[in-house]
Amino acid sequence: MSEQSLKKQIEKKELELNALLEITQAINSNLPEESLYKIFNFTLRSNLNLTKMALFVLDEKWNCKVAFGTKKNYTRIRLDDRVRLAKNIHRISEFENCEFEEFDLVIPIAHKLETLALVFVGGLESQADHDHEESLKFIQALSNIIIVAIENKKLARKQLQQEAYRKELEIASDVQQFLFPEKLPNTQRLKIEASYLPHDLVGGDYYDYVPINKNQFLICVADVSGKGIAAALMMSNFQASLRTLLRQTPNLTEIVEALNFQVMESTKGEKFITFFGAIYDIVLKTMVYVNAGHNPPVLWQRGKGIRLLEDGSTVLGAMQPLPFINEGFIDNLDDFTLFCYTDGLTETMNEDSQEFGLQSLIDYVEKNNLKDLKTIHQDIIVALDGFKGRNGYHDDITILTCRVE
Repeated sequence: MSEQSLKKQIEKKELELNALLEITQAINSNLPEESLYKIFNFTLRSNLNLTKMALFVLDEKWNCKVAFGTKKNYTRIRLDDRVRLAKNIHRISEFENCEFEEFDLVIPIAHKLETLALVFVGGLESQADHDHEESLKFIQALSNIIIVAIENKKLARKQLQQEAYRKELEIASDVQQFLFPEKLPNTQRLKIEASYLPHDLVGGDYYDYVPINKNQFLICVADVSGKGIAAALMMSNFQASLRTLLRQTPNLTEIVEALNFQVMESTKGEKFITFFGAIYDIVLKTMVYVNAGHNPPVLWQRGKGIRLLEDGSTVLGAMQPLPFINEGFIDNLDDFTLFCYTDGLTETMNEDSQEFGLQSLIDYVEKNNLKDLKTIHQDIIVALDGFKGRNGYHDDITILTCRVE
């Protein structure tokens, strides 16, 4: 090699090292991804005799981030599967009928065995073998530095998003805990037991016990369509509205009509709530209830057996005004157990895609209605767990049981 050629080689190496140093400094300065792609473009064009180049990067899908010297607009061209799966440097001529025929080579950029980017280049073929090989090494080194740095940025951004989402979930979970009463009555005359099994950290179920006066109290259970933070916040709103309305009137029909209006106003018909609410008078021994599209609670009364509480209306928030509303009324109601639940219970599926179903629940209540309420809940949860087998739970499960003796 002549002295002049050696001098040119050294100068080229110095330029490449300086370029890599500048890239490293840019990364350390935490420049945005767009700036790194611009530096990548400028560095390759100024240091190599490339006539054309395109850089495809895998985000959620493959996108062309940098391109120059091409006839086609590669931002609109999908990657050929044969090219996308390349693990080594290939000549484009190896791929017949390929959209990238105007390039000479495709260079995969991988990290931990996963291909993160593909560099298509043209114009290197005219270089001498040694220069050609050195240019490929430089492209690979530069691309690796840039792509790994950008991948790290994506991971850091994803971690921040996950942390923000986790904090939102914690807040929503705290909000949801305020939905449920701190204490439930457990006296000789009145006992109430509740169990809540959220499918995720935050669910869309709600139950409540609200004393109205010394003789009357309300119990209710509700389920909002959808899950997550939005469902928890919606239920928080629903609870606040229900409690406010109860202070204004004990009339369940008026309360349900007002709740329907508020749900409709806040969701514009995009979500709905199923609701069961009942007011019991201990002195008069009467129960007034409304079932708004909810799973029918199971009522067991000594001497009269089991009945389902189905009178009421359709779901809340689907239409305004409600097309109909019928209050259920039961008199001479004493010595009874009322079992309320959400559809996550009856719709739990086993490995044969069969639902646990309402009849299984009725059969259990008929045989075990005199058991301690906590034991009843434990029995049902154990039965559900055995029934589903290896299947997971796909919805929140809420159980609210009221016993008057």
